[in-house]
Amino acid sequence: MWFLPGLPAGQGNILMGSQWGADKYYKKSVSEGYRSRAAYKLRDIQNRFNIIRNDDNVIDLGAAPGSWMQVLRELTEGEIVGIDLNPIASIEGTRTITGDFTTDVVQEKVRAMLHEVNVVVCDASPKLSGQKSYDQARAVALSEEALFFAIKVLKPGGNFAVKSFQGEMFNELLELARENFYSVKVYRSRAARRGSSEAYIIAKNFKGTTHVA
Repeated sequence: MWFLPGLPAGQGNILMGSQWGADKYYKKSVSEGYRSRAAYKLRDIQNRFNIIRNDDNVIDLGAAPGSWMQVLRELTEGEIVGIDLNPIASIEGTRTITGDFTTDVVQEKVRAMLHEVNVVVCDASPKLSGQKSYDQARAVALSEEALFFAIKVLKPGGNFAVKSFQGEMFNELLELARENFYSVKVYRSRAARRGSSEAYIIAKNFKGTTHVA
């Protein structure tokens, strides 16, 4: 068992997968036709937490280039919508929105497309500057926006998974997730790059009421 720095034992404990041979995931993604190695992070999360059922409608935030959408199409027969600032090349059986998911315009498009949303996932990262504290703060802010989006659109009982990075602000994001979901775990995928500080917040069973500090 591993723990996030600065968190008391039992709060934000990380379940950590093996990171040996991390580059194998790039080679595997090429051979299996996924658009990026990130596909195996979602597969790992699904195998561990079963956040997606076979009839769920799912929204993928920051979806480009589309590897998570490819995996989602394999996991559910429900509707899949990918949202990104950049256009996403077509994936059969899915729909996309090009735009900023934090805006009312995009959120209204989602509501028009889906009668209900069961799961929201987000593997997005901001462009990095190389300044660790600044980049970490921007990454957590993006993850927080994804959480705000999820609690606006999810049906009660829905699930949410978002990538973030360990650091001072991570605890605040984790607590906000706990206020809105009955079960919240922190997980480091075995498909993460060696040395990366990324961790996923896996939030299940949305309470159906919004709590924002």
